[in-house]
Amino acid sequence: MTSSHELLVGREVELACIGHFLQSVRRDGDVRLVRGEPGVGKSALLDAAADLGEAAGFQVLRASGSEFEADVSYSSLNQLLLPLYAEIRRLPPALRDALTVALGFGSGPTPAALLVCNAARSLLTTVAKKAPVLLIVDDVQWVDRSSAVALGFIARRVARSPVGVIAAFRTGTESFLDRRGLTEVTVEPLSTEASARLVDSHFPTMTSPTRRRLLDLARGNPLALVELPATLAGAAHPSAFADVVPLSDRLQAGFANRIAGLPEPSRLLLLLATFEGSGDVRTLRGMTDLTHLAPAERHQLVRVDDATGRITFRHPLIQSAIVASSTHEERCRAHLAIAEALPDDPERRSWHLAAATAGPDEAVAAELEQASHRVMQRGDSLAAIAALMRAAELSATPQSTARRLAQAAYIGAEAGGSGDATTLLARSREMSVGSAGALHAAGAAALLMINGDGDVHTAHRLLAGAIETGEHGWRADDPALDEAMHTLLLLSWYAGSPDHWAVFHRLLGMFTPGPSDLLSVMSRTFPDPVRTGAAAVADLEALIASLPEEEDLTRAMRIGTASVYLDRLGENREYSWRLVRQGREGGAPRRQLAAMMHLCLDGFLTGRWDETEELAVEAQQVCGDSGLGFLKWYFLYNRAIVAAGRGRSGEAFELADEITHWALPRGVAGAAAIAHHPRALAAAAQGDFESAYRHAAASSPPGVLAPYVPNCTYVMFDLVEAAVRTGRAAEARAHAEAMREADVAALSTRMRLLQHGVDALVSDGDDAAARLAQTLDDPASERWLYEASRIRLAYAEKLRRHRDPSAARHHLLAARDGFAAMGAEPWLARTAAELRATGYRPVVAEDPATGLGGLTSQELEIAGLAASGLTNKQIAERLYISHRTVGAHLYRIFPKLGVSARAGLRDALSAQFPK
Repeated sequence: MTSSHELLVGREVELACIGHFLQSVRRDGDVRLVRGEPGVGKSALLDAAADLGEAAGFQVLRASGSEFEADVSYSSLNQLLLPLYAEIRRLPPALRDALTVALGFGSGPTPAALLVCNAARSLLTTVAKKAPVLLIVDDVQWVDRSSAVALGFIARRVARSPVGVIAAFRTGTESFLDRRGLTEVTVEPLSTEASARLVDSHFPTMTSPTRRRLLDLARGNPLALVELPATLAGAAHPSAFADVVPLSDRLQAGFANRIAGLPEPSRLLLLLATFEGSGDVRTLRGMTDLTHLAPAERHQLVRVDDATGRITFRHPLIQSAIVASSTHEERCRAHLAIAEALPDDPERRSWHLAAATAGPDEAVAAELEQASHRVMQRGDSLAAIAALMRAAELSATPQSTARRLAQAAYIGAEAGGSGDATTLLARSREMSVGSAGALHAAGAAALLMINGDGDVHTAHRLLAGAIETGEHGWRADDPALDEAMHTLLLLSWYAGSPDHWAVFHRLLGMFTPGPSDLLSVMSRTFPDPVRTGAAAVADLEALIASLPEEEDLTRAMRIGTASVYLDRLGENREYSWRLVRQGREGGAPRRQLAAMMHLCLDGFLTGRWDETEELAVEAQQVCGDSGLGFLKWYFLYNRAIVAAGRGRSGEAFELADEITHWALPRGVAGAAAIAHHPRALAAAAQGDFESAYRHAAASSPPGVLAPYVPNCTYVMFDLVEAAVRTGRAAEARAHAEAMREADVAALSTRMRLLQHGVDALVSDGDDAAARLAQTLDDPASERWLYEASRIRLAYAEKLRRHRDPSAARHHLLAARDGFAAMGAEPWLARTAAELRATGYRPVVAEDPATGLGGLTSQELEIAGLAASGLTNKQIAERLYISHRTVGAHLYRIFPKLGVSARAGLRDALSAQFPK
């Protein structure tokens, strides 16, 4: 069988780094987070680190996240620390008891999470006094939340103790591990030479054409280099198959073919091992006959470590293939077999029983409920909520469902925070579970959960379940039901997936005769305005017209929310300011913060950037003071887009990363998606259009306005401009066409401006130019100062390339005034450079004849960009010339300025052209 170590060809540098890392751990502790694509060799390097560590006298502790047990509290920490059970018993009593209870080794008072983390750290530092300790955790993306929190706590506190942590995760995945401040490394694909050596060692008789094809397809992925030959050989049309199917899918398909050739008992044994998660041979022996493992070993799918008694899959894609190729009945039988083998582990047992249960089953629901109580005693309230939510789904009667949902609501409130909402929940304990009080309680609990460490998916399920099972008549005039649906709408936006919105729309469709006017409008303008917003324009404008007489401040706030994606926030400004002033005077902070959101976004789009920054900073303080921390991300976003527009790119990226770090572990995909907007703006401001394109496309791919991603409208122009700048003409045209097909221009005057702007960029026809000119001259477009200025600049650059400097100057002068008014320095500098390139000379001192060192206007522009740190490629993208032309210009510029390299350009330019 091919071992993981055989895939270490070409990893000499990585192995040397592991050696240096172990030395660093021995001296003072150290941490590495390792990321890489599936099959690139992360697990092989972790195995090598374990071997090297053991050879160097380290105590190596290993764990691996399991996709099918990610809801089991402290499961990964239990796996990691189990070998130290005897040492746990020797800890001081408070630490010993906390760790014993949390890991399920005994009973006792509920430990605080911080105490558990400190106990784990103390255990490791104590053990490390005898020999250095190395923690190795694979598949961190599947580590349960509680274990991930403890692992992050330990990783930040290894300094000055011989404790090392290596944690690996797949590129493109997220986890509950807080990675901020921890050193990350990426496992890169093998070099061409190393790839060739690996192929030759495994397939010495492979023909040259096949060898070249394999090297091209595998792209340096070690697992692909070893596995693809068999996969491609079995395909009817190998070349076509390889071109269309993603690499990880090709590998999984190859493993699936190998699994299909196994006897049925062997396949079922692998399914058991996949679901069971630990790979413990003793546990599996109690479920099945292990002699069936031999065919899987011979097919190089698993190996058994005789030293540890563990079954190890060669790669996680094998487990994915096993599950994908199994039947529903086989999966149920496997989960039941695991549950029967775990009589002394009631939490894991109950989750496996639940996985084997398709419909209501009161007995399984009762086991999950009991498990939730035990989990609560161990201090993991979020895992307890998850268990109760699943128990509610399996409950046999509406009363049982409602009771369990209410329990989850109360636990969620207690976990999420304190204050008025928690007091309300405590009072509602004595109310009947189907009353308005229970709906209010569930809504408050859902918000409190995401305000703490809870995830949006659980909060959404909790509230949707409470709405669906409550004793109400689906009447639009039911205030509690209407309020709960408004909260569910926000949770659906946070979650950002069609599945969550499908639940919302299904429940909305149960109203008779229909939802309230405001809820009806919001359900069309907020989730997916590209597809449903135009039909709601008239109804929205009627709501806005009612604002002068509106006495319900919450309703006024929500009319503003309904206006966001149809660009009607300007018509709400007066009422938004009223809510802000009332909040400053002691009014409801939630309404104040919502109004501040609306003012900040409208302020950015209309060029009120000073106001936006000031309000965003104030709003963050309000979030902290009022205990509404989960709203903070929106104001980080407002600050980030202004920072990007003003050239503070580092700040913009840092704020965007802070949003992403908060959002992804909680499942707030809507916020994570919107964080790409400031990244795209910051990259474009730097002239890095390749990165700008990548970030804009992350919100919605070219040619697609993604459903239920309303912020895709924020980056439409950015995507098209970056596509044009990077030579992706087809993608730019496809996106413009998608905008036309959706008729985004019908949504607002801003959308019309964007549509005509991208049309003019991608088309050389007179019609597109005329439409843009007419739109830019429309006073309604003047309101959108930032985007009107951006469009003028981009279009002027196109006009200059087409040798129409006079028309270009007209737009550039208007753009210059707009950018100057906003303090948009990078855009202002770019506009000034374009003006010079058109021959515009506002200051005599800028004429080459009066002391500009003999540089032409283009040479001066290239010199300035090179002095600012841009590469030849970035300068070429900005000026629409080749990078070779840039190099030729610099070759002529250097002697004119008396320098020999670009490092001297800044000082030379300052001396020639003092400010």
